[in-house]
Amino acid sequence: MDKKLNSLDALAGIKFDHLTPDCEPLMDPSPEIIKQVLEAHFSNKGRAGKTVTLIKGFEGDIKDLKALAKTLKNAVGVGGTVKDGEIIIQGNYRDALISLLIEMGHHVKRVGG
Repeated sequence: MDKKLNSLDALAGIKFDHLTPDCEPLMDPSPEIIKQVLEAHFSNKGRAGKTVTLIKGFEGDIKDLKALAKTLKNAVGVGGTVKDGEIIIQGNYRDALISLLIEMGHHVKRVGG
């Protein structure tokens, strides 16, 4: 394909024959997560005054922990990370995350204020 696309009509004319609908996805879109007993904290210590929500107590594979973190981050629409076996979500979204985790079947303890 040496032609440049100058319009949407040109884009519509592109054939994607090499893509087939029976391709295997690279990642499982909804990983099966084992039900856990988790703790939901919020903290701003050591973070220059910025509040974060911490989810602690996850036991299992780091891949499962990262998948759960991604689900939680997408649910509240903020960033976060996994560090030292904890999920760190930017902002105080503890109540929303507790509700979501309970819907997923986890037991969640609200810890602190």
